[in-house]
Amino acid sequence: MIGENDIPWTLTREDFDAGRVEARAEKTSITVIIPAKDEAATIGSVIEAVLTRSGVVRQLIVVNDHSSDDTAAIASHHGARVVQLQGPGGKGEALRAGLDEATSEIVVFLDADVTNTTPDFVLQMAQPLLERLDIQFVKGYYIRPLHGMPTGGGRVNELAARPILSLLYPGLGEVRQPLAGETAGRRSTFEQISLEPNYSVEIAMLIDVVRRFGVKSLAQVDLGIRRHRNRPIEELRPMAAEVLRATLVRYGVELPPDIR
Repeated sequence: MIGENDIPWTLTREDFDAGRVEARAEKTSITVIIPAKDEAATIGSVIEAVLTRSGVVRQLIVVNDHSSDDTAAIASHHGARVVQLQGPGGKGEALRAGLDEATSEIVVFLDADVTNTTPDFVLQMAQPLLERLDIQFVKGYYIRPLHGMPTGGGRVNELAARPILSLLYPGLGEVRQPLAGETAGRRSTFEQISLEPNYSVEIAMLIDVVRRFGVKSLAQVDLGIRRHRNRPIEELRPMAAEVLRATLVRYGVELPPDIR
């Protein structure tokens, strides 16, 4: 299902017409799911941006992944439904917990640590799903500043995720932000795949959806500039290892049990 000549449908900022997309969205419904762990500083502004589009957002679910701060209380105060994650936690488990509560066919996942989420994020992510029935899965792409520089963020994305996708999965090398937390899809599509528990969940979802439905079921949407907390370099190595593990396992590489 992954063809060398297939590429995802790419939408630029010029392709987005808020009024047209909102009119389409009013005929259906959207669930927004935000996994969050210790994001008290930013979760409120993310929720406020989403609720600006309350006319098309049927549900706003924040999955609280064992936060030690006031993330859950702040999310509830701003009008989100808060689901407390049970078990060991992890991003994949949080996404699945949100999906279990979702009632809309179109689901948009957003990250809780983004400092410049806009009201258009939800509509931009939903646009391909609203305009083409063959689209199953959507990724956001963007420019990521780093330490005051206009670009340079997304180091695991550029140094691990994109190179290995280019080598092993023709067509997926065209996906600009395979690790983007800004992801959307059809609930029926997510129900057909498993979700990795940790940081590898994003790239695993991408590969699993495309293996089932093909690259032509994929779209990516330009969200402009995305600002969030940049992690120190020492935290990136285990993230990169998780991304590489999930990708290689799906390619059929037998890894030693202690790193699977």
